[in-house]
Amino acid sequence: MGALAQVLRGLPRSDDPNLLVGSDHFDDAGVYRLSDDSALVLTVDFFPPLVDDPYQFGRIAAANSLSDVYAMGGRPVAVLNIVGFPDMALPAEILGEILRGGAERVAAAGAVVAGGHSVRDSEIKFGLAVTGLIHPDRILTNGGARPGDVLILTKPLGSGVLTTAAKKGLIGEGDLAEAIEVMAELNAGACAAIYELAAEAGGDPRAAGVHAVTDITGFGLIGHAFEMAEASGVTIEIEASKVPLMTNTLRLAREGVVTRAAGSNLEHVGKRLIAQGMDETLVKVLADAQTSGGLLIAVAENKADQLTNLLPISRTRTKTIIGGIKPQSSLSMVLR
Repeated sequence: MGALAQVLRGLPRSDDPNLLVGSDHFDDAGVYRLSDDSALVLTVDFFPPLVDDPYQFGRIAAANSLSDVYAMGGRPVAVLNIVGFPDMALPAEILGEILRGGAERVAAAGAVVAGGHSVRDSEIKFGLAVTGLIHPDRILTNGGARPGDVLILTKPLGSGVLTTAAKKGLIGEGDLAEAIEVMAELNAGACAAIYELAAEAGGDPRAAGVHAVTDITGFGLIGHAFEMAEASGVTIEIEASKVPLMTNTLRLAREGVVTRAAGSNLEHVGKRLIAQGMDETLVKVLADAQTSGGLLIAVAENKADQLTNLLPISRTRTKTIIGGIKPQSSLSMVLR
């Protein structure tokens, strides 16, 4: 996380006025304006298998890639497969199952697979380059959260802990059922709920009180909330006990099962986070890397009940208010 920030700071920045969202604040996707009423949402993501079942891995990787478009408020329209595969060591049927799983999630998103690219690799890798569409005036970013907003999380945490435990043989494949279901679930429902709320404001989510959105992935809840705080110029307070967790997540974490990313994410946030008196294991869980996590939504307090009532209608897994936004202080984040 820190190394990536340093690299990006050294790259030349585009002065194209049509690049509406770039890499300045680590937003979930780039946005490029085509016309006054249309823009492209562009993102790419891929990674090695988290689970043994190739079909489920394909579904999870695709859902994870598509999530970035939903986090920006966009609608996925077309994708390209990105594949690394050891074809000399593994049967092609495994790759077929991965691609089938990915295609199932793309179809569920209402998008199409337009092609892709593969390379011979020593390790399986799969993901998507996703193109979506959005109105230039209705873009959701991780900046814009305002003091007085509340924070809503739409999926429980725990995928990093549970998949790591499975790899270590500490839990069986059957114990991953909840995590697989959560990771493969599209964030389309949460995005739809936001726009249902926005309908009362002419379709503009920000005018309806949705001020900032991001999805929870590799930087964990703490890392992505930190990015939101920095991009918005606010301090975020999270009530750790209210953050939903998947079954057995905290137990396994207490037994030492967390990803290496938990430590690096906490190191990156550093002294800009205060978690005084907090359970250290729970803090690590909140910093732990997630795959295809939920949306973190900063919404005006007087609109929070409307949004939480809409989320279940859109088949969103949770609708938990986990904290709020305070005026900027010397700290970016506070855990209570």
